[in-house]
Amino acid sequence: MSGVQTFLQAVRSDAARLEADFAAICATGGRLQGTPSADAAFSLVEDALARIGTGSLARVTTAYHGWSLDAAAITIPGEAEPVPCAALVGSVSTEAGGVVLELLDLGRGAPSDVAAAGDQVRGRAVLVQHEYAFATDTIHRRVKLRAASDAGAAAIIMVQPGPGHGPVSGGANGCPVPAFGVGVEGATRMLAAGRARFSSLTQRHRAETTNLILDLPGKGPGHVVLSAHLDGHPLGQSAIDNATGVAALLSLARAAAPRVAELPRGLKLCVFGAEEWSLSGSRAWLAGLSRDAVSAMAMNLNLDSIAGSPRLTAMTSGFHRLGAFVQAAAAEAGFELAVHLPISISSDHANFAHHGVPAMRLIAGFNEPDSVLSRLLTGADTQGCVPLTELRQATEVAGAILWRGLTATQSELDALRQDADSVAEAMKVLAPLPV
Repeated sequence: MSGVQTFLQAVRSDAARLEADFAAICATGGRLQGTPSADAAFSLVEDALARIGTGSLARVTTAYHGWSLDAAAITIPGEAEPVPCAALVGSVSTEAGGVVLELLDLGRGAPSDVAAAGDQVRGRAVLVQHEYAFATDTIHRRVKLRAASDAGAAAIIMVQPGPGHGPVSGGANGCPVPAFGVGVEGATRMLAAGRARFSSLTQRHRAETTNLILDLPGKGPGHVVLSAHLDGHPLGQSAIDNATGVAALLSLARAAAPRVAELPRGLKLCVFGAEEWSLSGSRAWLAGLSRDAVSAMAMNLNLDSIAGSPRLTAMTSGFHRLGAFVQAAAAEAGFELAVHLPISISSDHANFAHHGVPAMRLIAGFNEPDSVLSRLLTGADTQGCVPLTELRQATEVAGAILWRGLTATQSELDALRQDADSVAEAMKVLAPLPV
């Protein structure tokens, strides 16, 4: 049996613990950073990493722009039943007592839709569609919020189009006007009435997040970084995004721990917080490292939303040679893997790429808007929507890639840094870190 097959057998043997970790993480709730749910999850995962019983475990805190919600409501004049809603994370408050606004449906809400509406946008609450996040033609929420607020919208409402999923959450991305998420049923009620009252009371403040770092040294210098973010959103259990990735990381850590000391390079396991806050946790941690510490990183394998479809994609962050490297690793273990080359500022891998580290995000359901991943950021992202067979398979695929990173020659890994696209311009969409 080859080395990778022996390793993957150890991964398969850990399936029961993988599933137990996944269930335990989901049981902590949505894990919005700064809430007791997130605190409980970090304690849980820290204990799991400590039980591996080897290596050096550190709990590192980094700053991010915190936010808390006291109250949010949307009501329709003359109707007793409020519209189920969520204030977008980081959004600003309305004036005291709320504000009644006329509604304008901008459909998809692309900048061209906003421009076509002209002066109708000014002073109104505009409805724009929440899009499936993981597709080549997606217009990100931040683009829609910026276009509508620049055009004078008084409030912006993201509409989750999936019936039965309820309101949608997500980041407000520095939007200067109140921003809410609703379900398609609530949007239909609002538009029929033509106007609604919006109220929210939020607070912004400096905050700190936990990052858990476990170092497992190898025989030689350098290491592969295996990462996943633990924080989530207030709706549902943040099961797909990203209890799947963290549970897989723990499983791979247990399988690798007895073997790393005899491999050419070590393994650094990173469980990040504040990923949903403009990738702040990993960004601040990397910014605090020395040049030598970053140079020692052979590659980053970031696990984020790895179940919800049996089809997996490696988002390779503009590193032109990384796709073939990870596809060959998957193929050796009998798996197919798609590759998406352009940089995606969608998870912690982007921060590693920005520092010149060959980095990829493993994700399920890319370009599959009808997949279960359409439930992300809603109350429907729960433990029960994740097929455990997909979680086990994705963990094995990640294991095959990890093993190749741990055992490849140094010249193979050095070659991954060649012909890489710059990600500096793309990273400008992220909010500045606290000073």
